[in-house]
Amino acid sequence: MGRENRPASGTWVVDLLKLLFGPPLPAVTPQEAQARLKSRPAPYVLDVRQPAEYAEGHIAGATLIPLNQLADRLRDLPRDREILCVCRSGSRSGSAVRRLVRDGYNAVNLRGGMSAWQAAGLPVKKGSVR
Repeated sequence: MGRENRPASGTWVVDLLKLLFGPPLPAVTPQEAQARLKSRPAPYVLDVRQPAEYAEGHIAGATLIPLNQLADRLRDLPRDREILCVCRSGSRSGSAVRRLVRDGYNAVNLRGGMSAWQAAGLPVKKGSVR
């Protein structure tokens, strides 16, 4: 096999990963998220954890819709604002972002989730959903 027929070294791995997992998820750091929350219009904060996790600490103004209820509650989400998806570590919220982007929403994942948010010393509101 001639050199001209071989893909560039390593690029096939990236192509394979994109094929298997799709494009990278849109994500922001806690600091980027906080800056966006100060803008107008601010993102809609969607917390996809369970109620007990939410009560332990969440971003002020966040709406709780556990991931297992998201498909049934899509109509409750705004299509005209960015949606900042949050969970404990960024995994469940990543699944939410994948679903929302597929359905035409403008959604981003909070990289590292509430664990990273709290580690950055950013404000947390405690209490359950009213």
